[in-house]
Amino acid sequence: MTYGPQQPAYNAPYPPQQQPFTPPPVVLDVGADAKAKALIGGSVSGVIGLIAIFSALTGQTTGGAGAGVAVGVIGLVFLVIGLLPVIAWKKVGRPRRLVFDGFGVRWDDPQGRPWAVAWAELSGVGISRTVQRRVKLADYLVRRTMVRLDLFPADPGFRGRHPDMEHLWEFHTVRNGYRLPLGSNPKYIPVIERAMRQYRPGAYLGIKDEGFMVGLV
Repeated sequence: MTYGPQQPAYNAPYPPQQQPFTPPPVVLDVGADAKAKALIGGSVSGVIGLIAIFSALTGQTTGGAGAGVAVGVIGLVFLVIGLLPVIAWKKVGRPRRLVFDGFGVRWDDPQGRPWAVAWAELSGVGISRTVQRRVKLADYLVRRTMVRLDLFPADPGFRGRHPDMEHLWEFHTVRNGYRLPLGSNPKYIPVIERAMRQYRPGAYLGIKDEGFMVGLV
């Protein structure tokens, strides 16, 4: 007896097993965001500086020669601020990514200080944020929100196994843990929350609001 072409044939005693679904990594491209903000901020400051200097040199300011000099100085300051991203471009524009996956959390920073931590090594992961106080009128229009990722070790030997993270140990106000500053992008918060609930919901500590600090790290 032979099987017709419609009859499936197996070369193994059991049918192939379906592989478990592995969710894709959650990636925050911190370097690209910092680069875009630096370009926008530098461009705006540079344009303001050039306009102020041009106005001072062409006598388009009111208040006499003293006012013209003051406007020119202010314009020079804004121009220097606008050039800072260009001067520090190698540092500002370097690639940096925060990655959450099935292994754990890692900081991809080829030109800086990369590190990687397995989920089993962490007792908790939280988000801390600082929202800038409203002091000036501009603060009611744009308020900076600084975002940090806080990592807490599961055992005392963690520091010995991760000397590459020593610069983050008890950084800023965190105690018995590590803090990674991510800049002023509040859009990171829901992405991190989604990653934690996807990969390690039991270790997620939630969001901690901290008071305003000088320097707003």
